[in-house]
Amino acid sequence: MASPSSFTYYCPPSSSPVWSEPLYSLRPEHARERLQDDSVETVTSIEQAKVEEKIQEVFSSYKFNHLVPRLILQREKHFHYLKRGLRQLTDAYECLDASRPWLCYWILHSLELLDEPIPQIVATDVCQFLELCQSPEGGFGGGPGQYPHLAPTYAAVNALCIIGTEEAYDVINREKLLQYLYSLKQPDGSFLMHVGGEVDVRSAYCAASVASLTNIITPDLFEGTAEWIARCQNWEGGIGGVPGMEAHGGYTFCGLAALVILKKECSLNLKSLLQWVTSRQMRFEGGFQGRCNKLVDGCYSFWQAGLLPLLHRALHAQGDPALSMSHWMFHQQALQEYILMCCQCPAGGLLDKPGKSRDFYHTCYCLSGLSIAQHFGSGAMLHDVVLGMPENALQPTHPVYNIGPDKVIQATTYFLQKPVPGFEEYEEKTAEPATD
Repeated sequence: MASPSSFTYYCPPSSSPVWSEPLYSLRPEHARERLQDDSVETVTSIEQAKVEEKIQEVFSSYKFNHLVPRLILQREKHFHYLKRGLRQLTDAYECLDASRPWLCYWILHSLELLDEPIPQIVATDVCQFLELCQSPEGGFGGGPGQYPHLAPTYAAVNALCIIGTEEAYDVINREKLLQYLYSLKQPDGSFLMHVGGEVDVRSAYCAASVASLTNIITPDLFEGTAEWIARCQNWEGGIGGVPGMEAHGGYTFCGLAALVILKKECSLNLKSLLQWVTSRQMRFEGGFQGRCNKLVDGCYSFWQAGLLPLLHRALHAQGDPALSMSHWMFHQQALQEYILMCCQCPAGGLLDKPGKSRDFYHTCYCLSGLSIAQHFGSGAMLHDVVLGMPENALQPTHPVYNIGPDKVIQATTYFLQKPVPGFEEYEEKTAEPATD
């Protein structure tokens, strides 16, 4: 039988205190948060009004059909959707033939967030498939026999780290991977996405992520990279794909996460970035938009909300006295409500917004954002806020790599036991004890 509470604060291992207020999105006054266009219609305002109308229908339907609103994460349905996707895809996924390592990563990460174990036979099959995607030149392509590209390289390395076995780690040819990263490095510190390809902030993040996880960072590999990323921060406060471009949630996450890896996050104007990202949470929907004057999208539940733990850490290191010690600097409850009410497909899987189709990309990043919204801090500072049923709680995700924090520790511990390729002699000399 449903509890009389509308949602709970879940703080393991103690029992959950009851919160008696209604859901944020179902407040009688919530309609005031809808767009006010001052009778000046534009294409942007018309599209925003259409989305808000669909969202309002969801809120109203939920309120009408639930005497005591209690949000439920449809774990079993999502699990079966993901499980099927690892073995067989419909022809609708033909367009992602060059993104097959991404499909592995999206599905595996979603499963780890749901705390669903990966069977050994499945893990071995994924390892063997990703080995076929690895290029003799280093890095991974979007499928077997395809040219290497930093995006599927990032996805493949993350997928292998999620599996977390020696078999998975040993798929990665670290020496060739380092050579591949050097082949993409540009004189200004940026990286190409692939040989002959474009430059943008994604490539810097993908390179920094795989290099740090696999312990192949050399003294000069990222020389100038932090400075180049800092030039991508614009007047809005967010980060564009390249210097001078419009700020965008995906690029902003990639830029800040790369700088965190390189320990150079303070090269950004963090207060300006904080103002930009918190302004991207939609007042009515509760989810995030990717850019100013754009529509809400479930995937930005991670790309934008994932910035807040990184900013919290950076500002805390600077001694900012205004930081909360119990929650991130965004409306965690509103985001959870948007994901749980508006982004779950009844048949399993998650989606962009009501009216859109489910897919593995949005399933991964909606769940990742839900995890961020549920978990604050770690250790003694842990404070979890799980909306709805306690069973809605997901596993935490690392805000830099977007895989389980334990998998990050496990992978880096494993690879730190191996020398950086090409620097074996140097490391042996520096490891020798000093003699008189």
